[in-house]
Amino acid sequence: MLTLAFDTATSVATAALVREGELLGERVSRAVRVLEDADELLRDAGVGQGELTGIVVGTGPGSFTGLRMGLAAARGLALALELPVAGVSTLAALAAGAPDALPVIDAGRREVFTLSDGGEAVCRAPQALELEPGTLCVGDGALRYRAALEERGARIPPDEDERHLPRARFHAELARDFGPAELVEPLYLRVPDAERNA
Repeated sequence: MLTLAFDTATSVATAALVREGELLGERVSRAVRVLEDADELLRDAGVGQGELTGIVVGTGPGSFTGLRMGLAAARGLALALELPVAGVSTLAALAAGAPDALPVIDAGRREVFTLSDGGEAVCRAPQALELEPGTLCVGDGALRYRAALEERGARIPPDEDERHLPRARFHAELARDFGPAELVEPLYLRVPDAERNA
């Protein structure tokens, strides 16, 4: 299986090309470059679009705009290339890249997205996260709220540590249930700001 995977839910987008579990290439950029990154990955690996067998897209939670961009790209590629798509939680991918850590994504409005009781959750303030002393926290939310989390006994890797990125290679690894692109839905844990303000 040759899989193109990408995630655009956070401020840093990632894309990867994976064949039978082997990473052929990976890119870290911004959501607006996801299709360019995909094209570069294919070219660098010497692989044609027709060889792809599936697409994996990050479903969030994260930025509403970023999520929509990623899902639109996945749906467009799936339609054009007649490929099945699988969605993978951005938090699950972060957790796969740092199995001993709590993933924390910046949700804006001084909130964070995290895993709680086996599922995705929004936490109304980083200070309200349930943390054991010494808990390792990763993700852009952990970076943004480093001081508040460290005050509560959390450990945060250095800013440049790759565990803070939802690497698309982990999306490919976690992907299951490939099917029609239109069945893959974003994981919204709250109402968008535009709807809230209306």
